[in-house]
Amino acid sequence: MKKNILSIVLILITGITVAQKNQRIAYIDMEYILQSIPAYLEAQNSLDAKVEKWKARLDKEARAIEVLKTDLTNEKAILTKDLIEEREEDISIKQESLRRLESLYFGPNGDMYNLRKQLVKPVQDQVYNAVQTIASRKKYDFVFDKSSDLVMLYSNKKHDISDLVVQMINIDQRRQAKKDKIEAKKSLLKNDNLSDEQKEKIAKREELKKKKEADRLAKIKQIEEKRKQRLEERANKRKLLQEKRKALLKAQEEARKKKEEEETKENK
Repeated sequence: MKKNILSIVLILITGITVAQKNQRIAYIDMEYILQSIPAYLEAQNSLDAKVEKWKARLDKEARAIEVLKTDLTNEKAILTKDLIEEREEDISIKQESLRRLESLYFGPNGDMYNLRKQLVKPVQDQVYNAVQTIASRKKYDFVFDKSSDLVMLYSNKKHDISDLVVQMINIDQRRQAKKDKIEAKKSLLKNDNLSDEQKEKIAKREELKKKKEADRLAKIKQIEEKRKQRLEERANKRKLLQEKRKALLKAQEEARKKKEEEETKENK
């Protein structure tokens, strides 16, 4: 029976291996890609600011309830039964109100979910569209996300298409910026009779766009440097672990030989 099961397993493994020979597989690092897109970072910062504001309000309400509880405990001895029940009911109402407010902010369909969808989802959709385009062009059968729950015990860098995704998104953004610039020029040509004040406002907007683009490129460069540093640190850690493992195996082998020698001496 065991031999039959083993045979079936071997056949399945062989079949999967053969099938995979004709499959093209790639992976991305979604975390790295998103951190390379300034629009995502701006959206995430806006979301984080809102979340901090909501948490501060919830903490304030929770502290106020704790104060009421403490006051009731300290004054319980001098209060009538009706006053105690009234205060307890007031505390209970405030606790229920706090729970509703927490659900409103952080519930399944709360403000945080809706705001994340509004701010972050468009950027994520842009990433997914870029991945699908690259996978279609390069004929990949599977594209995995390295930063997801998928456990990747080993990943060859040549299969990482994260930089391709970032490049494609940057190209799309540059195309859009170029279109916007053309539209702005057309708008200027149509409005030759603009006042000096209007012209100054338009010039300021253009200057602001240029500054944002320069900041975006600087952020991408900084992110790339950090990523390289993380990769180097990981490589150094792997090297150190391998050296420790070799040293441990060597020590175990020496201990085994020593034990065998001692046993041989005792037998003599």
